[in-house]
Amino acid sequence: MDRKIRVGITQGDINGIGYELILKTFSEPMLMDMCTPIIYGSPKVATFHRKALELNTTFVTIESAEDAVEGKLNLVTCFEEEVKIELGKATQESGAAALIALEYAMQDYENGLIDALVTAPVNAHVMQNDNIHFQGHTEYLEEKLGEGQKALMILLKDQFRVALVTEHIPVKDIASTITKELIMEKATTLFDSLQHDFLINNPRIAVLALNPHAGDENLLGMEETDKIIPAIEELRDNGIQCFGPYAAEGFFGSDNLTKFDAVLAMYHDQALIPFRSLGMYEGVNYTAGLPLIRTAPAHGTGYDIAGKNEADETAFRNAVYAVIDIYRCRRSDDYANRNPLRKLFTAKRDDSDKLKLDEEEAS
Repeated sequence: MDRKIRVGITQGDINGIGYELILKTFSEPMLMDMCTPIIYGSPKVATFHRKALELNTTFVTIESAEDAVEGKLNLVTCFEEEVKIELGKATQESGAAALIALEYAMQDYENGLIDALVTAPVNAHVMQNDNIHFQGHTEYLEEKLGEGQKALMILLKDQFRVALVTEHIPVKDIASTITKELIMEKATTLFDSLQHDFLINNPRIAVLALNPHAGDENLLGMEETDKIIPAIEELRDNGIQCFGPYAAEGFFGSDNLTKFDAVLAMYHDQALIPFRSLGMYEGVNYTAGLPLIRTAPAHGTGYDIAGKNEADETAFRNAVYAVIDIYRCRRSDDYANRNPLRKLFTAKRDDSDKLKLDEEEAS
């Protein structure tokens, strides 16, 4: 591919800090040397935010990602209609505008016009409609692109990577949702992503327990004995280095993070609370396991500071860097493995062992 990587960027909730993050991030010309950014949204809404925040970032309006200009911040017009902007409020209009931008970006990805995606924060509740039950980007992208594959949420900050077995489900349903098979599925996807997306040759994964004190020898729950430990043992038999289960309350307070390439948590808050405590405005949310590489800042819409020019764009900028890095890692890994060497074996013939390169290995 001769052109720069084309990174699609959805506008997110127009009543939140999405455009502030985007415009602040791409005020740095250096990023345009690394990728061609293409916003999916509304020029009118973008201009409103730029003026309200007194920002100087410029963009060019285009009709299609095919027309993207390298070295510029591009904006694809997803809708011409006027939309009411109510900063700091969750409205059906803002949810509809966010969904239109996301679906427009997905269509361009499926048509090969963008290479990766960064999503600005949205409010899932106001994105619901008669046709879509929107729980979050992870679930939406899995349904659109999974083709039987399951997406995996991985939170990234420097070398700290934590993935989730269960994601956006009620707490009361966590224990019944977790199964040995689900743990193995998520751990395998995490292992594959660490190898393919981060080029870690033989990753080590720490698996957290579900119950306090890792069940305290079944006193506080049976999930560790019945589900988690059997999953870890079978994963090891399959060549995946998994260790644990570790009690969550002690794991993050120790130096364990330095011993592993990633952590597999059982549920949303088990991962998100320590992760955001370590880097609320620096962390990145990555959707692994799908053909599309998608990242996002690991925080919300920021309604409380919308329009005040107080939003910290660090996490959004890190999301752009991460999507570029992962895209390059995948291309490098695909290139390295495009023509794998044929397996070698010897066949006994007469009294000599002869190397056979022209026969298929018996399965």
